[in-house]
Amino acid sequence: MSWGTELWDQFDNLEKHTQWGIDILEKYIKFVKERTEIELNYAKQLRNLSKKYQPKKNSKEEEEYRYTACQAFLSTLNEMNDYAGQHEVISENMTSQITVELARYVQELKQERKSHFHDGRKAQQQIETCWKQLESSKRRFERDCREADRAQQYFEKMDADINVTKADVEKARQQAQIRHQMADDSKADYSSYLQKFNLEQHEYYHTHIPNIFQKIQEMEERRIVRIGESVKTYAELDRQVIPIIGKCLDGIVTAAESVDPKNDSQLVVEAYKSGFEPPGDIEFEDYTQPMKRTVSDNSLSNSRGDGKPELKFGGKSKGKLWPFIKKNKPPPPPPASASPSAVPNGPQSPKQQKEPLSHRFNEFMTSKPKIHCFRSLKRGLSLKLGATPEDFSNLPPEQRRKKLQQKVDELNKEIQKEMDQRDAITKMKDVYLKNPQMGDPASLDHKLAEVSQNIEKLRLEAQKFEAWLAEVEGRLPARGEQSRRQSGLYDTQSAPAVNNCAQDRESSPDGSYTEEQSQESEVKVLATDFDDEFDDEEPLPAIGTCKALYTFEGQNEGTISVVEGETLYVIEEDKGDGWTRIRRNEDEEGYVPTSYVEVYLDKNAKGAKTYI
Repeated sequence: MSWGTELWDQFDNLEKHTQWGIDILEKYIKFVKERTEIELNYAKQLRNLSKKYQPKKNSKEEEEYRYTACQAFLSTLNEMNDYAGQHEVISENMTSQITVELARYVQELKQERKSHFHDGRKAQQQIETCWKQLESSKRRFERDCREADRAQQYFEKMDADINVTKADVEKARQQAQIRHQMADDSKADYSSYLQKFNLEQHEYYHTHIPNIFQKIQEMEERRIVRIGESVKTYAELDRQVIPIIGKCLDGIVTAAESVDPKNDSQLVVEAYKSGFEPPGDIEFEDYTQPMKRTVSDNSLSNSRGDGKPELKFGGKSKGKLWPFIKKNKPPPPPPASASPSAVPNGPQSPKQQKEPLSHRFNEFMTSKPKIHCFRSLKRGLSLKLGATPEDFSNLPPEQRRKKLQQKVDELNKEIQKEMDQRDAITKMKDVYLKNPQMGDPASLDHKLAEVSQNIEKLRLEAQKFEAWLAEVEGRLPARGEQSRRQSGLYDTQSAPAVNNCAQDRESSPDGSYTEEQSQESEVKVLATDFDDEFDDEEPLPAIGTCKALYTFEGQNEGTISVVEGETLYVIEEDKGDGWTRIRRNEDEEGYVPTSYVEVYLDKNAKGAKTYI
């Protein structure tokens, strides 16, 4: 089946059909383009949605995401962000592989179509020219034949007339001969043009037009194939991201399966546990025996004139019923009119006669806290102004312990960071000493002294918080081994001496819990040497690989020689001193300049960074 033989007379229809095919292709391009815009907008909206519900940094929301249910929601947000990225990939691939390619192909197709139909019109014009020449020669031949017949009749008429002179007859005969000659010439021209036209017409319908139409047919078939391939590519681009989208959804399912209600319940306990013990039973007061009623030490009707309170770590304190009065509101201290037995270390007075429970309860509710000493006054003023004590003494014991432990961990991290910086400066100074051309060693002394001073300050600060932590842990009830504080840098030992003005638990002006200790109380802290922790280090694990860009001769102590193009393991990245620690095998490791190697860190380590 060929358009050249089957559609030899459908030039105009083929021209319209091919133009329609190009219009269809352009319509498909427009469709794909709009699809890419939808994908981009969808991805953008998904990213904005994920970002909108992400927890804000350094806010209360960030603390709430400790719970497994919130972590599952956060994982969903992160997976949706990756999910949006796959829709961006679809848009990019469709733009580059379909829209751009088809737009270029359409331009080529238009040029090719224009060229083919130009050749067809040129062949049409040629055959039309031959036809016009044939028609012109035919009309001239017809006219000359009529003129020759007319001249012949005139000659015969003149020859038959006896009144006409012989000269007129001869003239008429010559004119007839001329007309016959002209008719013969026109006949020859007509015959010649006819043969030429037939030849041109044969070539036109059997050679030129078939060839041109065949090229147009091939062009049209290529267009159809290209559309089919584009539709297939359209589907394949969607199919390519399905596994990754499936992984995103699997991640959401995994996050959902990791939700642990028991763990979340335990986190609630850790977040809000006060460390106080529940109040004891209120003893029955027998009003049938006046003046002989007794009340237990743990009841609301405790005598404000009891003897010296006991200091017990983990024992019950006087104010254990305050949770029933107001949330986080400790019991008030003894009023100013208390008996001498309220004075620490004073002689113990006999038990006083108890008042009715309702009267004592009203006093308990309306009594105002008393600040025993100047230190308590300062703390009360600071709490009124909204300032948080440095030792977190405004918090319940358990929450205070957690805050102190968190502070100790932060200080330990800062100490380790400063020690790493000191080691890096020391290392750089050694390099400068061995290679003076690289820098002046004396220029690092000031920085080294500053870092050492910072380390000492942080150590003192850590010891202070360790002491407070040891005090709190000593006062708290016995806890499990797993919940005990684990300190990697300090072994603390607490021997608090309680001053007379802080023997009772006091109520701060804002109702928060405080536990006082005099300035004369001493807490002994034994700090171990940091260097002892790193004497028996195991070989550092590889955190990535590197490729030597240049040859380096490691002639100094601590360095290692490398050859250009050699691949080695990275065990310690550049800490700002310009040197990277690498390993060739288990027994051969050292430092090389960071600028001499190209480092590829493991993504699971500290993130991929490349130093060139």
